Amino acid sequence: KKMEQFLLDLKQEQFNGSYDLAYKTINHLRKLISQTRWTHAQELMNTIKKEGKKMITAQPSEYVVGNMVRRVLKIIREEYVRLLGESEESANKESLHKMLTAEGNERDDHTKPLKELKTTVIEAVNEYIDEMEASIHNISAQAIEHIHSNEVILTLGKSRTVEAFLKQAAKKRKFHVIVVEGSPLYHGHELAKSLASKGIETTVITDTAIFAIMSRVNKVNHRLKSCHKLASPQEVLDYYDGGTEELVNVQIYSPTFDYVPPELVTLFISNIGGNAPSYMYRLLSELYHPDDHVL
Repeated sequence: KKMEQFLLDLKQEQFNGSYDLAYKTINHLRKLISQTRWTHAQELMNTIKKEGKKMITAQPSEYVVGNMVRRVLKIIREEYVRLLGESEESANKESLHKMLTAEGNERDDHTKPLKELKTTVIEAVNEYIDEMEASIHNISAQAIEHIHSNEVILTLGKSRTVEAFLKQAAKKRKFHVIVVEGSPLYHGHELAKSLASKGIETTVITDTAIFAIMSRVNKVNHRLKSCHKLASPQEVLDYYDGGTEELVNVQIYSPTFDYVPPELVTLFISNIGGNAPSYMYRLLSELYHPDDHVL
């Protein structure tokens, strides 16, 4: 019943942003690890993958769900190898070819029963949750390294991480933030009000004014949201019922998120520091196992 309710909450988008969704997902997976019966790591991973597919199907536009599933699978693999006594260096050493191609590689055997595995996996998941909770603080602590005085910064919508990042920088820097309102939800107004309350010079602009203002901008600051979502077109353009004969084979796409090409991104800032896009493959190999890229 809990799983069914969780899937229903996913479908109905009963969560407050990516962090809240990530926390609820990994907390559900932690309960799954502790409450289900399994004899070895492979059986547990099969269970996690099965439930993970259901969760991804329930909310396919939110990539954080699949990423949490993949992260837990990597934790299980790491704890299994550690308990077997293999060196962490040899266990984590994966070639770039294996990381990019999930096929043509022998899969490690994870069928040996290990008595302490459940305890160590739950402890490792708890440590990861603690790391998640501290991530916003760790990211915002780097703000002064990236934001300089008198810069003009453009940001879109409302993100708790971006908000904390800008407020931290404002403690020692004077800069101007231009917030795109983000029609039709207008979350940008909430962010602008919050930033202005901390004495940050803030300007709200419409979505259509982005191109005109871009020449004045030094940095574009935005949380990572690698997805696009199909929403009701009525939120953007109202319509009326004109009869089914007028609506045959008509499809209208209303993207809620824009896709940002990777070549336009110059820096990724995570809780462990800033990295160039060319280094992201290494971060992915540390967080996720190549065998779990496709669930």
